[in-house]
Amino acid sequence: MSQLVQHDLRRGSRARHLIASVTALALLALLMTVQPPAASAYPPGLPSKAVAQSELDALTVRAESASAPYDRDLFPHWVTVNGCTTRETVLKRDGDGVVVGSDCYPTSGSWYSEYDGVTRTAPADISIDHVVALAEAWYSGASTWTTARRQDFANDLTGPQLIAVTAEVNSSKSDKDPAEWVPPLASKRCAYSKMWIHTKSRWGLSVDAAEKAALQPLLDSCSY
Repeated sequence: MSQLVQHDLRRGSRARHLIASVTALALLALLMTVQPPAASAYPPGLPSKAVAQSELDALTVRAESASAPYDRDLFPHWVTVNGCTTRETVLKRDGDGVVVGSDCYPTSGSWYSEYDGVTRTAPADISIDHVVALAEAWYSGASTWTTARRQDFANDLTGPQLIAVTAEVNSSKSDKDPAEWVPPLASKRCAYSKMWIHTKSRWGLSVDAAEKAALQPLLDSCSY
């Protein structure tokens, strides 16, 4: 093979390596600049729009009332099952990359709060929200329940009743119903209405007139 041909081959090889290197660097830069979407951590059992509409239509409408004042202790919560409290179970379920210690408490992880779009990495900064607050449930029919049923409600992991959110947004919500409070993120209000309606339907709780009136446009905003 002539020296000229060998020289041309070496030049072609260097050019190919250069192109490959530039391409790899461009891909790396793209991966570094494109941010992944925030995780979504809705609880289980979120109904379709059609199902939620049927449930909303069937809810009993009546003014809030109870035979006795509300007391949070009437709803035993954060019970321990299989070594983990309900709170710890939801933290594991709703978090991303959650690592727990031998006591089931998270030692690392991150949590995306659906209500306000904030991500936190310290479990102490996360609250577990009862979508239908315990006080709201009390005045919507739970005052007539047994303590065992109230405990089941307060620790409900099978429906969309418990969700990990920031402590700040949970505090702002408190025990308000949708006529008084909705998630700050407008894009999350559809799902919130479906969680609220489905929980009230599953547990046979009533709604007051203002609450139902507020729920309908929230549900109307859903696309599915």
